[in-house]
Amino acid sequence: MTLLSLEFMRRALIAAALVGVTAPAIGTFLVQRRLALMGDGIGHVALTGVGLSLLLGTAPLPTAVVLAVAGAVAIELLRERGGATGDVALALLFYGGIAGGVLLTNVSDAATTTTLVSYLFGSVSTVTGGDLWVITALALLVLGVVAVFGRELFSVCYDEEVARASGLPVRLLNLLIAVTAALTVALAMRVVGLLLVSALMVVPVAAMQQVARSFRATLLGSLVIGVAVSVGGLVAAYYLDLAPGAAIVLLAIGVFAVTSVAGRAR
Repeated sequence: MTLLSLEFMRRALIAAALVGVTAPAIGTFLVQRRLALMGDGIGHVALTGVGLSLLLGTAPLPTAVVLAVAGAVAIELLRERGGATGDVALALLFYGGIAGGVLLTNVSDAATTTTLVSYLFGSVSTVTGGDLWVITALALLVLGVVAVFGRELFSVCYDEEVARASGLPVRLLNLLIAVTAALTVALAMRVVGLLLVSALMVVPVAAMQQVARSFRATLLGSLVIGVAVSVGGLVAAYYLDLAPGAAIVLLAIGVFAVTSVAGRAR
């Protein structure tokens, strides 16, 4: 029996490809802003959405989207404050998010260790047809934002003061980055999990930075790497009986090691 003859694997491969192209697309801007770990924070908040959905008996993905977007907006507003007060507030939000998710999952009727682990570390084989439609819609939305506002987002990430002096709505664009990052975290949680999604947003970008000479080359190259490691990691996980999320992230790190050596040699 071949991999493509299984319906759940066809859905999983499509989901992996969508996540692979979307995560680095927004991750490029996060890396440029030195906010590489923002995806982790949003993932913690999204876990509360998963726990809430299990408690209420609703679909996890839409609920996680709502909580992730709210958390991303809160993170961005707190980031603007800066200083020790902002850092403490962010830490409380991150820790509260993951604690809330664990607590809500624990008290729900659907609470099992397997359920929680599947969202923390991914369970791409359980992607349903409905999940795939939502993932596709979110991916198209995020990629559309990058395509339409890419130049403005780059300006804000490169130098906020220059962007503000140029008349760009800096706060609105910063919130747009945060919200699209939240959507990316939500759509990726089934594939690589909430604790590993940040790696897929950052590592392909970091790998491409080793060999690229421009922001555009970094962006486009990271999309190729993201799709390659997502699909390749899933295929390897299927044939070698590995955890898909972990396989995808480790393959991405392997690509980073190769490009790092190639960049130094050049």
